[in-house]
Amino acid sequence: MLAAQTRIETLLIVRHGEQALLTLIIPIALLIGMSTIHIGDLPEPRVNSVMPRILALAVMSTAFTGQAIALGFDRRYGVLKRLSATALPRWTLISGRVLATLLVVALQAVVLSVTALLLGWSPALSGLLPGIGLLVLGTLVFGAAGVLVGGALRPEIVLALANAVWFILLLAGGLALPADDLPGPLGVIAGFLPSGALAEALDAVLVRSALPGAQPVLVLLAWGVVCGATAVRTTRLT
Repeated sequence: MLAAQTRIETLLIVRHGEQALLTLIIPIALLIGMSTIHIGDLPEPRVNSVMPRILALAVMSTAFTGQAIALGFDRRYGVLKRLSATALPRWTLISGRVLATLLVVALQAVVLSVTALLLGWSPALSGLLPGIGLLVLGTLVFGAAGVLVGGALRPEIVLALANAVWFILLLAGGLALPADDLPGPLGVIAGFLPSGALAEALDAVLVRSALPGAQPVLVLLAWGVVCGATAVRTTRLT
């Protein structure tokens, strides 16, 4: 049952046009553009510094924005209510969606990695395994935030809010530019946002071959716990 539910959820994500735009087309376009156009003071090859931020963007796009919108409209059309009345246990429904999101993030990571390698990316090999762990953690954290938004608000509000948050975190959350290049206090604030924390942790392991540090990991865990605990109390099936 879990395998079947995971397969269905994965196909629904992959076949959705807007999801494809968020999960692959925009991240690939930004990866190529930010690696080839000289914006900001980045060491060469620029792709080494750009890739961790694009990976964080891909995770945010799939686990937060995509899941929030999908959940909001699933509630609108009674999908969750009908599925909860079937023989599928609730844990299967939740686990299937989580595993599907992780599979899509894995697909994103592979496609982006191939593109980055063609652009001259040379990651620290010792950081690949910790990087995978950070991607999983980031997916769970952003997924909890997506459930929080998509599980409590009207679909129209979810659509606007999820896209607005995506855009804000792209520009001011340490993704379009490194946190150090952001003006004024934005550089400090970015480190306490889940996007900036994930990008900083990925940069540490993939670029500097170092441990991600306590702060970004604790920031991610804090966001995950708060969003998850709140989502449990506020999420409605309809």
